This record gives sequence, structure tokens and C-alpha cells, in this order.
Amino acid sequence: MEVANQSLVAEFVLLGLSDQPKLETTFFVLLLSMYLVILLGNGILILVTILDSQLHTPMYFFLGNLSFLDICYTTSSIPLVLDGFLTPRKTISFSGCAVQMFLSFAMGATECVLLGMMAFDRYVAICNPLRYPVVMSKAAYVPMAASSWVAGGANSLVQISLAVQLPFCGDNVINHFTCEILAVLKLACADISINVISMEVANVIFLGVPVLFIFVSYIFILTTSLRIPSAEGQQKAFSTCSAHLTVVVIFYGTILFMYAKPKSKDPLGVDKQDVSDKLISLFYGALTPMLNPIIYSLRNKDVKVAVKKLVTQKCFAQ
Repeated sequence: MEVANQSLVAEFVLLGLSDQPKLETTFFVLLLSMYLVILLGNGILILVTILDSQLHTPMYFFLGNLSFLDICYTTSSIPLVLDGFLTPRKTISFSGCAVQMFLSFAMGATECVLLGMMAFDRYVAICNPLRYPVVMSKAAYVPMAASSWVAGGANSLVQISLAVQLPFCGDNVINHFTCEILAVLKLACADISINVISMEVANVIFLGVPVLFIFVSYIFILTTSLRIPSAEGQQKAFSTCSAHLTVVVIFYGTILFMYAKPKSKDPLGVDKQDVSDKLISLFYGALTPMLNPIIYSLRNKDVKVAVKKLVTQKCFAQ
């Protein structure tokens, strides 16, 4: 009974940059600008992949899913952060915190799987071009994309279900901008070893496996491309993968930087490191979704043509 009473936390306080209010206005403007670019860029990509019949292919179907996912991922956290920058006391209800954690966790895991699916699409297109229409038929690529969403959602449901069952003993201050799951788990007054093990297993499945799959796919793509006799053919093969590969490097490279960078051993530097870690995590969540449409627009001829066509049609319509 005592544990049950302890776990009834009505709300959490998000610390954010409360101890450095002068920075809040600057980061509000910067983050709002990035969020608007995310909505505009990914929104345009979704429109062109739907409206342009030439983009009704597996690769652009996956790209449309990626853009929609990026909008959902950032919308699950950035408006909360922006509101926090303008509010003296930044609070979120227990249920609201659980929903925000679920959405962020689900979108992150889904993107990992979806990037792996996109690598498989490029592998089939370059290594088995004659079988591509059969292997990547609509009956195949639609369930592939759907399974990415289902897998990400199922994983998030497991992790968040385990987290919300923990008892919380009074201290409800989250040292972060949002309900980041590790920051929330630190507030629990019970053994979180099961949660940690579950998250480590999920990291292997949703980070390790897709990275390995993408790496192997690009080894085959590279060896196949180098066998093409003409330089023009090789360049065409590489160009079809360059945008996806760039997105993969940025996405996983940022994750590696966040979790592999050394921790400060100086007690005086812990506070500064906490601030830097929170800011890196915050802008990591906005950087990749902001860059994705820019990369695909600049490095993909079909997308550039479709965007120009859409803009031209809108201008003439007015």
C-alpha cells in the first residue's frame, strides 16, 4: 500500500535551462526556426511523393514514410520544449509524460527499421535490377513499411509499460527538456535493472541489427557498382544511394557521438556537461529531420524536378 501511494506522481517538473534563463530566448528562436523548416521541408516531400505519379515507386514511398515519421517525431517533443522556454515553471502530467515518451521512443525505433528497409530497396535495385519489379512490388513494400511502424510501436509499448509501473518517491524533477526515458528512470525508487536490460536488448535489435543490415547491403552495392564497366553507369548507381547513405551516416553518426563521447571526470564540470548533453540531445532530435528533406532535394534529381513542378503549379494557380 505504501508503494502504491508513493507511485502516485501527478506531474513532473522539466528542468530544461531553468538555471540559465538568458539562453532560453536564443534557443527558442533557433529551435522554432528548425521546427518550421522540418514541417515545411518534410511536408513538401510528402506532397510530391503523393501528387507526382513518377514518384510512385518503393523508394519514394519509403521516403514519404520517413518524412511523415520525422514530422511525428519532432512534434512529439519540440512544441513541449518551446512551451517550456516561455514558461517559468515547466510541468507535464504523468500521463502526458508517458504519451510523450511512447511517441518519441516509437518514432526513433521506427526510423531505425525504416532506414534498413530503404537500404534493402537500394540493394535490390542495384544488385538485382531485373527482379526489382517483382521483389519490390506494392504487395511487398507496403507491408515492409507497415511492419516498421508496428515494430517501433510494439517496442515502445513494452519499454513505456515497464517504466510507468515503477514507483516514484517524491522527487519529480526531470533534468531534461522532455520526458527522456533515462532521465525519468532515474527518479524511480525501485530496481530498474529489468528496464535497463530491456532497453539494451531493444538497442541491439533496433540499432545494431539495422546498422549491420545496412552495412552488408552497401558492401554488396559497392562491389556490384564497381563491376559496372562504364564510369557513367557507376556514377548513376552511386547517385541513387547517395542521399540515403548520407541520411544514415548523419542519423547513426549523431547517435554514436552522443553516447560514445567521454564523460567529464571533473566534478566542477558536471553541471556544464549536463547542459551540453541536454542541448546535444535536443538538437539531435531536430537536426536529422531538418536535414533529411534538404539532402533528398539536393542529391536526388527526381525529387528536385517534382518539387520545381509543384512550386510552378502553385504559382500559376495563384
